[in-house]
Amino acid sequence: MEKRGHSEMEIIPSESLHSYIKLLKSNRELLVTHVRNTQCLLDNLLKNDYFSAEDVEIVGACSTQPNKVRKILDLVQSKGEEVSEFLLHVLQQLADAFVDLRSWLAEIGFSPSRLIQSKTVVNTDPVSRYTQKLRHQLGRDSKFILCYSQKEEVLLEETYVDTIMELVNFSNESLGSLGSLACLLDHSTGVLNEQGETIFVFGDAGVGKSMLLQRLQSLWATGQLDGGLKFFFHFRCRMFSCFKDSDMLSLQDLLFKHYCYPEQDPEEVFTFLLRFPHTALFTFDGLDELHSDFDLSHVPDASSPWEPAHPLVLLANLLSGMLLKGAVKLLTARTGIEIPRQLLWKKVLLRGFSPSHLRAYTRRMFPDRAAQDRLLGQLEANPNLCSLCAVPLFCWIIFRCFQHFHSAFDSSLQLPDCTVTLTDVFLLITEVHLNRMQPVSLVQRNTRSQTETFRASLGTLRSLGQVAHWGMEKNLFVFSQEEVQASELQEADLQLGFLRAVPELGLGGDQQSYEFFHVTLQAFFTAFFLVVDDKVGTQELLRFFQEWVPPGKAAAVSCSPLSLPFQCLGDSGLVGEDPFKKKDHFQFTNLFLCGLLSKARKKLLQCVVPAAALRRKRKALWAHLFASLRSYLKNLPRVQSGGYNQVQAMPTFIWMLRCIYETQSEKVGQLAARGICANYLKLTYCNACSADCSALSFVLHHFRKRLALDLDNNNLNDYGVRELQPCFSCLTVVRLSVNQITDAGVKVLYEELTKYKIVTYLGLYNNQITDIGAGYVARILDACKGLTHLKLGKNKITSEGGKCLALAVKNSKSILEVGMWGNQIGDEGAKAFAEALRNHPSLTNLRLIQNQITAQGLAQLADALQNNTGITEIWPLHLPRGRKSAEEATEDSSSGHQIQTGHLSEEMTRGRGGWGYASPG
Repeated sequence: MEKRGHSEMEIIPSESLHSYIKLLKSNRELLVTHVRNTQCLLDNLLKNDYFSAEDVEIVGACSTQPNKVRKILDLVQSKGEEVSEFLLHVLQQLADAFVDLRSWLAEIGFSPSRLIQSKTVVNTDPVSRYTQKLRHQLGRDSKFILCYSQKEEVLLEETYVDTIMELVNFSNESLGSLGSLACLLDHSTGVLNEQGETIFVFGDAGVGKSMLLQRLQSLWATGQLDGGLKFFFHFRCRMFSCFKDSDMLSLQDLLFKHYCYPEQDPEEVFTFLLRFPHTALFTFDGLDELHSDFDLSHVPDASSPWEPAHPLVLLANLLSGMLLKGAVKLLTARTGIEIPRQLLWKKVLLRGFSPSHLRAYTRRMFPDRAAQDRLLGQLEANPNLCSLCAVPLFCWIIFRCFQHFHSAFDSSLQLPDCTVTLTDVFLLITEVHLNRMQPVSLVQRNTRSQTETFRASLGTLRSLGQVAHWGMEKNLFVFSQEEVQASELQEADLQLGFLRAVPELGLGGDQQSYEFFHVTLQAFFTAFFLVVDDKVGTQELLRFFQEWVPPGKAAAVSCSPLSLPFQCLGDSGLVGEDPFKKKDHFQFTNLFLCGLLSKARKKLLQCVVPAAALRRKRKALWAHLFASLRSYLKNLPRVQSGGYNQVQAMPTFIWMLRCIYETQSEKVGQLAARGICANYLKLTYCNACSADCSALSFVLHHFRKRLALDLDNNNLNDYGVRELQPCFSCLTVVRLSVNQITDAGVKVLYEELTKYKIVTYLGLYNNQITDIGAGYVARILDACKGLTHLKLGKNKITSEGGKCLALAVKNSKSILEVGMWGNQIGDEGAKAFAEALRNHPSLTNLRLIQNQITAQGLAQLADALQNNTGITEIWPLHLPRGRKSAEEATEDSSSGHQIQTGHLSEEMTRGRGGWGYASPG
């Protein structure tokens, strides 16, 4: 009888009874079935003196849980109405402890008296206690950001700034920006697959993925996330590499023994988690830092939460939903890593700091207004340095150096105003932290040069490099105490902060494990070791450059003489799978190797490396760099499109440009430019950032022919446009759509393009351009008499900007196509474009859909068509209901014209491909 659920029983509401005793008696079977936490009831009854210690002993003597509930009910009812009412009050207040009684308590409409409300209710429920413990632990762990130096702490709350977060589809095409971290968990936006279990957050190294998770932890710990989430489990994927192949764990052991153990009744907590998996949030940071051969799609299923399995199997099955289906899982990885589509619920791309984010971060890092203005002024004067700051990690490093200069030296000392490479930045932060460990004098400053600092600390730097190199060879990022000790690192060396103790304990035994502050730092010290160690030969020096060789092409790459000529970019063949996929740490090692072996570093390294060895390594690197680049360029795909010889480069090409830029060798840049024989360079969806424009300009400013450059769908922003300034003298096609460009970037385009007046195609679709930027574009159109295609769709242009552009279109004798869809030009803008249409000598295509144009504006466009015989296509759409349709508005227009009313998606589909085809905008 007592096994029936409360849904099968008649619920007797409290209002119909004048006795809480009777209410408990009437619902006795339901309470015996669903009250599982008797200890919580006993604690509260005892604390409020309703039960004596003897009563608690009597209940404890019962052998089964149902019998304990029966005995509690008997004792409560025997003690009267007040005690019975208090028992109901405890059940209501501790809803998490008695989750199965929530609906019953709502149905009976229980409302306690003031007397009972004044009583203290303590929550000793194991699940609630475990939630409190998790909140305390995550709040403590996320309070401070991780710094280089272990001697200082920086509050996350005082320094955290959001980055650009973009929802994308399966093909990484933008679905719009993400307003806040809470929106990550929102079920209404950006969902790609309702059956998926995983939110996948990806971006370049240093772009802020780990900081995002730390901020998410902090929000949950302080109760600012979804209140329904009772559990938050955070794992770093690199820690799964610490387990041996023979290690087997149950899911309960993974969560409790290797993360956070419940203080009481772990079985009850785990049972609750299995019953209500939607109350848990899992975050897994750095999928790319697992062993490189780990494949989520080829892991055996493990559907039982009690059966032991290898931790990697548990990870894969958590992400797929085979374990704890319904729990929220958030996974991060570097760009280039893909996971099976069936696992995906959402995809989010992190793009780093926008200019406004950078200003906000500056204000947080430098509360003093004078220091803010000084730093921002220096950054503004050096767009190269500013573009590096678009990557949050590099920005933090640069700012830390500035703070050191500002506090330790004369406040007039400035950041470098010349070209700064990533190698320069890492050398600088290494120097700063080596010097900070020196004894401090109140009367004498440390005046050691960078060369002296590195010479004095060579032993430490070599040991750090040895550890880094050993891990890089094995794709490992966590090191045991024995491995660290084998490198002869001293305890004082660990205090520098380059290597830090791993937060997780117990994964590799009882001994402490260590990791580098960031994977880019491990790459830097790996490159440093390859340069300074005498035992490193040519083959080992160049090992990581083999990642540049497409499959099946390794034999073609050899150490050729410096004078070996480049073959034309795009001569033959197709490139296979991107060889850099999942190996950013190798890419950064190559980059730092090029920087350290550049001629600019000769003076620094000659004090720690014999000159002959340095020359040998530099010669071998240069020869291999040239040969690898030549082989890559030769095998890029090529197509003929719109009269152009077009090549589609892959993200690998961006990394090659970065390495070339690190050399700061004009000869290397000239040879690379000589290899670009195509006249249309397509670099779409390469995840290029603003700093990459410096590298691109470093090569392209040597290109003497006219060139079309397509950088659509990247992450360039205004700083990237400024870095492209050396290229504009040869660019006839400039495509910068979907790049977070604002009016400031358009102003740079106006200043540069009107100098040379050779541009024929300008693509700025889906940026952040307002009427101010539209004015600059209008002046470009006025000045550049050969401009034929203009794409400005999906910006923030209103009627004022629309009128300005329409006047420029009216005066142009060359413009063929104007894309303006997705703005807000309204009827006033439509009227201006109607005037531009009348008797226009060249315009053939005008797109004005989704521009808040009513039938009035549409009629004016239709009327203008009567005086235009050249227009073939015009696209106004989405008229308000009840207004005149496009067909009605054009009844009187000449039969040779048609106002297209097709769907936007059709236009977007037709717009794919190379230039020369219709494209959105």
